[in-house]
Amino acid sequence: MADEKTFKLKIISPDRVFFEDDVTMVELATSEGEMGVYAGHIPLTSVLVPDTVKIHKGDDVKKAAIHSGFIEVMPDSVTILAEIAEWPDEIDVNRANEARIRAERRLASHDSNVNVMRAELALKRSLARLGAVD
Repeated sequence: MADEKTFKLKIISPDRVFFEDDVTMVELATSEGEMGVYAGHIPLTSVLVPDTVKIHKGDDVKKAAIHSGFIEVMPDSVTILAEIAEWPDEIDVNRANEARIRAERRLASHDSNVNVMRAELALKRSLARLGAVD
């Protein structure tokens, strides 16, 4: 790990500084697709979608669920402003599974009264939570 370049990663949610440390890579999903960021990345900003974020520090990988937000990438730092950020031990797996099942049923029903966008977002949030606990 001595040769690996690091950058400062800071993940902030409305209620806390969720994570702050030097890391070697972060993987996440944006509205444009999945991306991985290393030190020296070109500057950019993007919209995040609900998914599992993978935080790499050498050979150690931590997972967390992120529920929408924004990312700012600079060559030596990355800041994520997340609507919600959860570590695996903060996730109620049974509740996430129930939410997944409910959302899948709503989408499969083809009921005209179902708000499809809301059901799809609920499904993505539940899958992000479940992906973080794998």
